[in-house]
Amino acid sequence: MATVLSVSGSPSATSRTARLLRHLDDRLRRQGHEVTVLDVRTLPAQALLGADFGHPAIIEAAALFERAEGVVIGTPVYKAAYSGLLKSLLDLLPQYALTGKTVLPLATGGSTAHVLALDYALRPVLSSMGAAHIVPGWFTLDEDIAVGEDGTTAVAPGSAEALARVTDGFSAALGGRTTVLAATG
Repeated sequence: MATVLSVSGSPSATSRTARLLRHLDDRLRRQGHEVTVLDVRTLPAQALLGADFGHPAIIEAAALFERAEGVVIGTPVYKAAYSGLLKSLLDLLPQYALTGKTVLPLATGGSTAHVLALDYALRPVLSSMGAAHIVPGWFTLDEDIAVGEDGTTAVAPGSAEALARVTDGFSAALGGRTTVLAATG
C-alpha cells in the first residue's frame, strides 16, 4: 500500500496527541500501510528555533516528508492554533513539501472551543504547502483519550468511531492515489 509519515507536533513526552497518533498508526498498519513516526519534539531545538535548514536532523525530516505518499499531522491546540513546535518544523520544510501528498490533519485540546483550529489555522498552511488532497480531519477532546495502567491508549467510544471513519477515509484516499499513480506511471 502507501507510505505514511505520522507527525506529532506536541512538545510533551506524555502527549495525548502522540498517543492518539500511535493508535491511528496501528490502524493504518493493519490496513497494509507502512507508517513512519516523526515526533517533532525529538528534533534539536537549536536547529528548529535557529532555522538551521542545513542541520542533518532537519534534512532527514524533510526527506521523510519527501518519501511519504500520505502525511498525518497531529497537534495539540494552544491559543486557538496548532503548536509552535509544529510551526517551527513546517517553516523549515521546502515551500511545497506536501505537493502530491494526501494529508490527514488531527488536533487535540481541552475544549470544543478549539475545534475550528483545524480549518482556520492548520488547513490553510497545509494547503499552501501543496497538499494534493487534505481529507476531513478530526478534533479530539483530551478527556476522550485515556491511558490505562498497562500504558495502552483508550479512546472514548464516540471519538473512536469518528477517528476510525476519518482514518479509513484517509486510507481509502491513499489507495485511490496509489492506483492513479500506478495507472499514469
